[in-house]
Amino acid sequence: MAELTEGVARVSDRYARVFSIERDGDWYLLKLQEELGELTAEVLRASGRGRKGDATDAAIAEKLADETADLLGSLLLFARHHGVDLEAALARKWLARLEEDAVRQQVR
Repeated sequence: MAELTEGVARVSDRYARVFSIERDGDWYLLKLQEELGELTAEVLRASGRGRKGDATDAAIAEKLADETADLLGSLLLFARHHGVDLEAALARKWLARLEEDAVRQQVR
């Protein structure tokens, strides 16, 4: 995940330089919100609850994937900016439940 985050950060740094964007804590949060909105729009289009226009199902599926990637990239940048170790947090908050389930299974 660290390698992925660093690659995303390099692209983001380039984007910020080219467009003279000043990034701070608020920017990272607002960018997450923006990307979530764009993903929401694509989910609505893909499910037939949004305007499809002349877009094909394949084009909509690709846009859905792209917006999902944008949201993940923004989340990685947010975590990096705030010093959050996502791997450790996921292990503690999510994956530890798998260990708890395994212990419960052994007790039965």
